[in-house]
Amino acid sequence: MEFQKQEVSVLKKLRAELQERYQNYQAENLKLDMSRGKPCPEQLDLSAGLLTCLTEDDYRARDGIDCRNYGGVEGIPEARELLAPILDVDPQEVIVSGNSSLALMYDLIARALLIGLPSSSMPWGKMPRVKILFPCPGYDRHFAICNQLGIEMIPLELGAAGPDMDEVERLAAGDESIKGIWCVPKYSNPTGITYSDEVVERLAKMKTKAPDFIIIWDNAYAVHHLTDQPVRLKNILAACKEAGNPDRVFLFGSTSKISFAGAGLAMIAGSENNIKWLKKQIIIQTIGPDKLNQLRHVRFFKNFAGIEAHMKKQMAIIKPRFDQVLETLESELGGKGIAEWSKPKGGYFISLNTLEGCAKKVVKMAAEAGVILTQAGATYPYGNDPRDRNIRIAPTFPSPAELKKAMEIVAVCVQLASIEKILSGK
Repeated sequence: MEFQKQEVSVLKKLRAELQERYQNYQAENLKLDMSRGKPCPEQLDLSAGLLTCLTEDDYRARDGIDCRNYGGVEGIPEARELLAPILDVDPQEVIVSGNSSLALMYDLIARALLIGLPSSSMPWGKMPRVKILFPCPGYDRHFAICNQLGIEMIPLELGAAGPDMDEVERLAAGDESIKGIWCVPKYSNPTGITYSDEVVERLAKMKTKAPDFIIIWDNAYAVHHLTDQPVRLKNILAACKEAGNPDRVFLFGSTSKISFAGAGLAMIAGSENNIKWLKKQIIIQTIGPDKLNQLRHVRFFKNFAGIEAHMKKQMAIIKPRFDQVLETLESELGGKGIAEWSKPKGGYFISLNTLEGCAKKVVKMAAEAGVILTQAGATYPYGNDPRDRNIRIAPTFPSPAELKKAMEIVAVCVQLASIEKILSGK
């Protein structure tokens, strides 16, 4: 039944029933944390072989580099070959460095502010204002980088095919202080959408007032499929080259949710010119990455086909968790006209939209019943969801039993918050 079509007496009776359920959940003293998209222990166990795949005398890369020593700032050749297909680039267009793609993104923005990009006339930090466009809902850690570094964030509506390109083109063409757009283009965090070919092409060829405008392409979930028919994403670097803007895009990825979240490999990719510039910058910062970890990943996965096979095992573990969330949302909230949710084909999240003005209340009520969710508003810059309706659901870490209970509680909270809103007439 649709809540908003019911008599007041019916809603009050339903509220009393839901409040009883809620109080029973509270009495269980649960502690269920769904605040971050963390791999579960079973996923991490799949990569246990990384701990034993090198022997004492196996420390040389294919070109003879001693991986125990300094050097190789761009990563060992076989690691670049292993990871380049994730970002759909050639091995010479990627640098493998460290374990955190977020750190690589932070460093890129910090360098732009301090010394400028290859196409900058001056460091960004010398400009009165610097702005970056953000399709929303989006990733809170991207927002945190800009917030800390003093960059103004401009939210944009994210639709089923990507950002509103009419608005992106209008803003980028009219304001020199707009220096870029930050994208999670495939299985986007948290909505799960993948950018259409048209969106990719328009991003690549659009006119920008800032000559050093960049696309920050965080392809974090490129191989994180939830179906046997993976969604295809058009090659942004190839599109930029074809449009005559080869230096416009910097691509990022990692194995954080492929191998070990805290001990994987991160990568940054781009044009030949951008890679040459990055190597000159990185060599000032470090004399070389952890090449033994790179060698471990090469020995363990062997090639990209090995990564694809590994990700099918990952899918077998996490897809039932996503199915559990979707089944609970449908059984508890379906047809009531008070919520809508994404049905992703990949990635790590489900995006739940409540009635306007209810998300913060739902998250607070869930916490008081022992279920910790990502804070409402976190999927928008400055923590400000203008409609107070989006909640990010992270299904991967809890056990299936915990997940079922957690989502039942969330659904009860959504219903109670919705009834209160409807009865108040606000």
